[in-house]
Amino acid sequence: MTLKAEQKSKIMKDNQTGKSDTGSPEVQVALLSARINDLSGHFTTHKKDNHSRMGLLRMVGKRRKLLAYLKSVDTKRYASLVEKLGLRK
Repeated sequence: MTLKAEQKSKIMKDNQTGKSDTGSPEVQVALLSARINDLSGHFTTHKKDNHSRMGLLRMVGKRRKLLAYLKSVDTKRYASLVEKLGLRK
């Protein structure tokens, strides 16, 4: 359910705004999206795992807040990130 180090570094490298950027909203949203997608598959086999479901809901809420922040600060970066990750239709 957690991302491997290689996956995490690849996601960071793909979404960085600078060379050593690890904390920008783009990187955080991309990492959260990867964890959310990974955890969503878990619920097909474990329907009653409510503890993990609460964690998933927290991650979705955090991602939503980060996207709202990014949209209010820089709409171009927001639009490119949403298109890149395929979050909104």
